[in-house]
Amino acid sequence: MLVTLRTFVFIDSLQPQLASYLATSSQGFLPVPGDACMWIEVAPGMAVHRLSDIALKETNVHLGEQVVERSFGSMEIHYRNQSEVLEAGMIVLRQLNTTMETRMPCRIAWSEIICGVTPDHTTLINRQLRKGSMILPGKTMFILEVEPAGYAVYAANEAEKAAHVTLVDVKPFGNFGRLTMMGNEAEAEEASRAVANAIEDLNRHAQGGA
Repeated sequence: MLVTLRTFVFIDSLQPQLASYLATSSQGFLPVPGDACMWIEVAPGMAVHRLSDIALKETNVHLGEQVVERSFGSMEIHYRNQSEVLEAGMIVLRQLNTTMETRMPCRIAWSEIICGVTPDHTTLINRQLRKGSMILPGKTMFILEVEPAGYAVYAANEAEKAAHVTLVDVKPFGNFGRLTMMGNEAEAEEASRAVANAIEDLNRHAQGGA
């Protein structure tokens, strides 16, 4: 059966907020800040079981997350040693008889900065999003939606690297991935620029560019 590689992205060092956020929902081994990480998403969803199996059997990586939906399957593997995570990724690609260049490019479906969020709005957001930090009234909110969904994790990590922003929520599953972050206006704008540049660079490398 044909397996489509949707997301295949390497994160060299998990930032503190993202690592802690992933740990709140992790069903397997908890990632910690500084771990190297790889997020892989395939279709159909059931195919992710075999990929997780071979990655764990042939390397020392830890499986932090595995979500099997009908359409898509996602896995998150991590380890302190970057080369171990990269090797696991190459093993997955060999199993699929493909290369990284066949992964779907990341499309930004929505990106927006909302300044001075009202108390009513923040209360509703905080009631819906319970795993990250709370968003505070008067702060600026950066929201992002990407396709495929798994790239939301990469976006969150790049934003945290570049700007002093607070991670409110990241959802890397389903048809679209979503990211919500909070800061002052300048910080939110810097996070938005960093994400856009990182995704552009990611897509360029996936297409074999320099």
